[in-house]
Amino acid sequence: MQKNPDDRRARRSRKLLKEGLLALMKNTRFSDISAKNITDLVDMSRATFYLHYADTQELLQSLEDDLIDEAQTLVDEHIHETDGSFSMRPIFEPLLDFIVNRKDTCEVLFNNNEVSGFTERLQKLIYKNGISLVHDRFHPESDEKTYYFLSFITFGMLGLLKTWFDENMAMPKEELITTADELLQSSAKCIFGAC
Repeated sequence: MQKNPDDRRARRSRKLLKEGLLALMKNTRFSDISAKNITDLVDMSRATFYLHYADTQELLQSLEDDLIDEAQTLVDEHIHETDGSFSMRPIFEPLLDFIVNRKDTCEVLFNNNEVSGFTERLQKLIYKNGISLVHDRFHPESDEKTYYFLSFITFGMLGLLKTWFDENMAMPKEELITTADELLQSSAKCIFGAC
């Protein structure tokens, strides 16, 4: 009888494998991590690992997929709250809470970006959601300018987050959200001819 891949035990196994990978990635290069390293750490058989993932790269991809899917769900839940303005506060706050709650995971992925491509996937998420917002509010003359603007915003926001984390989140969360929103709005207005 074939087991349901989404049963409780399978979900628990996948969760443990992801946690094991993250724990190892804190101190070990991804290329040096094997399925055996992960299964030894989480006290699981390699057969169980291979029941769920073909290799460590697929496990990493699955971990990233989970985060990107959760982030997209948050955007979907809050994007309607931005109607009528270019303020992204309604999206920034839940996304910031999401990132803070997964700070260790995000830091590991950012620090291992050469193997994970997590930053690039975040850029695609911002572009996918941002392009319609830019078009609806600013009617840009070219998609090229929109792409560059959204790339600038992506890396600017990641830089803000990195600085905030590096400073142990010393700036109050509300102030960080206000700063990010003001930077986004002023940049958009100037780039798209409204300043």
